[in-house]
Amino acid sequence: GFNQAGSHHIVSIDHCPISSDGIMSKLEPIRRVAAAIATSAEPFRVTVLETLSGLDLAFEGVKKVGDKERRTVTEVVLALRGGIARVSSDGEILIEPQKPEIDFSGVRVSPPAGGFTQATKPAEDAMAELVLAALGKAKRVADLFAGSGTFALRIARQAKVHAVEGDEKALKALDTAARKTQGLKPVTVEKRDLFRRPLMTSELKVYDAVVFDPPRAGAEDQCKELARSGVKTIVAVSCNPTSLARDLAILTA
Repeated sequence: GFNQAGSHHIVSIDHCPISSDGIMSKLEPIRRVAAAIATSAEPFRVTVLETLSGLDLAFEGVKKVGDKERRTVTEVVLALRGGIARVSSDGEILIEPQKPEIDFSGVRVSPPAGGFTQATKPAEDAMAELVLAALGKAKRVADLFAGSGTFALRIARQAKVHAVEGDEKALKALDTAARKTQGLKPVTVEKRDLFRRPLMTSELKVYDAVVFDPPRAGAEDQCKELARSGVKTIVAVSCNPTSLARDLAILTA
């Protein structure tokens, strides 16, 4: 449901106008799984991802998931006979009848449980279209804060890509998808905390374009290195206008 204004009280809903029909049609099964896994009154969070093989339910903050809860969750999911691909708690998979997969313009990716994705498919596609258009005819691209490959795997249709990401599970999903998909240009991956160790000017010289899409904190230190580099094209994607303005100021100056 929704939080009541100014309180922690949850108001039950039967429809959410900004959620996909695929999620809304499974609202009752989601409630049943939640009731099976979260048996105390403690607050918890569940993220629902609509995938090609069914819904991926990722719970966070459930204090205790014992054998009894696992059995109940399994019984509920199997009784549904489809529709739910995976249930996890704090990254641990409780049941996975089908491997969840999402589609990045023809590249099938199995994201990690609870992993980051864009909020909606239409928005993701629109963003990717803008990124690809901005890259033009770049031949070698670095995709920084690459996640599970939202941009990197699309870029690989037209250019060599080096994908850099700090989350090992997300990077593994990207790498696996790239290896399994025919018709892509070479994709290399690097696990690296870009907040602590941004790509240095000397490392950036081999790329003719860089894409970066950081968390809300932005990419201040990385932008300082980009500003000193000779990279011809830089494409910035952001979910936070404040940190984006700061980062772009470094680059434009």
